[in-house]
Amino acid sequence: MYLRKKIIAANWKMNLTASEVQPYLETFLLETKQVEGVDIILIPSFTSIPKASALLEKNPKIHLGAQNFSFHDKGAFTGEISARMLRDLFVRYVLVGHSERRQLFGETDQIIHQKLLAAHRSEIRPILCVGETLEERKAGEAKQVLEQQLKTALTDLSLADLVDTIIAYEPVWAIGTGCTATAEEASEMHHFIREMIKQLANKDVAGKIRIQYGGSVTALNARELLNSPDIDGALVGGASLDPRAFAQIVKQAYPF
Repeated sequence: MYLRKKIIAANWKMNLTASEVQPYLETFLLETKQVEGVDIILIPSFTSIPKASALLEKNPKIHLGAQNFSFHDKGAFTGEISARMLRDLFVRYVLVGHSERRQLFGETDQIIHQKLLAAHRSEIRPILCVGETLEERKAGEAKQVLEQQLKTALTDLSLADLVDTIIAYEPVWAIGTGCTATAEEASEMHHFIREMIKQLANKDVAGKIRIQYGGSVTALNARELLNSPDIDGALVGGASLDPRAFAQIVKQAYPF
């Protein structure tokens, strides 16, 4: 039996400014002061990271994440930010392969693989996002899509790096739509992902790796989703913009 710590992450996307970080955190920390035993990740925009980093410097309850980065360590790449730069701001997690990066910015499975390697080189834990579109699900191709995404992204990672990779199953059809996968649908796909990790690595790694669910997560559906033995947390988008709403989701993660 593997005891995996729940991990709840707030992806602010392109919302909230640096000036809004402090009032957000003041409210959120007050609402969650009794919460223990949950990894809480705050993933603001790049411009808000320095402010959040300074405010969270002495707070061990909340870890800082980034929404994107370049797989290049440094160089003539105007407008890009490296994992080393994020690490310097005490960023410990980074999103990789979010569906919006795949769909809107053309990130391929190969690029995502390079980003995973770069994150681990800089000792930042990647949150690898995988998921199928509505068309792929209707065509019965959801598991094939996940298999391809996982195999390409995770190849050549050491067993230690695999364990330190968080996977976020985000069905594209549920992101920002208000349509959430049922607990049964989410559990089935999480179990499939864990079985895939067992094939790509071994049973021990599959038992230790944490898999989140993302896609219109709210305080109303979080507990049912998190109660599944294969779902280890949530990657929260829109609901995380309200500190009280996000706090309610965090509270659903513990105790079980």
